[in-house]
Amino acid sequence: MGTYARYKDVDQNELQKDIETIKETIGTPSQDDFHHLLKLERWGRASTALGFIVLLLGSYLETTQSWHGINFWLLMIIAAILMGIGNVSRWANVAHPILHGAYDKVPNIPYRYTKAGFAKGYRRYIDWLDWIKPSAWEYEHNIMHHYHLGEDEDPDNVENNVRWLTSSNMPMWIRYLVVYLFAGTWKLTYYAPNTLKILENKKRRKKSLPETKKYHLNPMHPNGFELWRHYILPYAIVKFIMIPLAFYPFFGIEGVINALVVSIMAEYIANLHSFLVIVPNHSAEDIYRFATPHKSTGEFYLRQIMGSVNYNTGSDLIDFGHGWLNYQVEHHLFPNLPLSQYQKMQPIVKEICKKHNLEYRQESVFKRILMTADLMVGKTKLLKIDSI
Repeated sequence: MGTYARYKDVDQNELQKDIETIKETIGTPSQDDFHHLLKLERWGRASTALGFIVLLLGSYLETTQSWHGINFWLLMIIAAILMGIGNVSRWANVAHPILHGAYDKVPNIPYRYTKAGFAKGYRRYIDWLDWIKPSAWEYEHNIMHHYHLGEDEDPDNVENNVRWLTSSNMPMWIRYLVVYLFAGTWKLTYYAPNTLKILENKKRRKKSLPETKKYHLNPMHPNGFELWRHYILPYAIVKFIMIPLAFYPFFGIEGVINALVVSIMAEYIANLHSFLVIVPNHSAEDIYRFATPHKSTGEFYLRQIMGSVNYNTGSDLIDFGHGWLNYQVEHHLFPNLPLSQYQKMQPIVKEICKKHNLEYRQESVFKRILMTADLMVGKTKLLKIDSI
């Protein structure tokens, strides 16, 4: 780390000027950017549809006694993987940029692809149905995470969120096991209650009321009822009741069970996949955390670079698999730009980092997830800004 500029030595005003010239270089959002989004949307929808086709094929082969045992369950696993990929794509490649307003300035953009129109009201069931309520995630992610990156106010500050684990007396191997189990359920066990808590506390602050510390899973508790009503039940009823029951007229109770099992497997796979590409972006021993809020735009840009890491980038297919989260540095510098512009921006950002002697971190997502796991079990820690 000694070969790179120290935080206090970076000319933040000059960095700001350099970063803000990027938009002039890449231009304004266009119909080409929107068509790129539509392509990613089609890929995600196609993956989900193909997963259901494989599930239908497997159910048919089972009812006709054509396939049994390993062959049948191989088809079910393939179906679950495809459906899981479609699930992650809907969140990362579609909901994420749209809810940042990335396509709002595209000429003649359909309202449903704008921040104001996406996943609102009944369209939640069409645009992005998940454990997470879109409006709550939008505030938690767009405001609290992006503008408090690496601070104690950042709700996605992993080091803060796992203190209960790192301060426990659990053996290290059990801690790693806990991390793996959590990764398979984290949208339900972390994002759903946490986004609700943060949105509720926003309302409480406006009314000068004490903030809520946690949300209860018990639906009989007031905030537990809210959690079940707006987060857990809408998704669970559609995903694990209505869709499996749709198989009954064609394949009987065995078809319902098959669809339910595949839906559960797909959910677990989607959680693992999303955890893999999301959490390591800001969580490892070479990432910085900050004791105070940023005081200028230049300092904001500096923190996005020093507090983020990219994964391998390249073709649309590679980027699709990463949910476009492999451009995390670029995304945090300009969170409201279309995904396709990050590809154009990356070489420029690298040159700016080189000019200011800033480390531009970019490594395999698989290496970064191992580093994140080490952080989550307490084996390593984030770098404090006063240690530079």
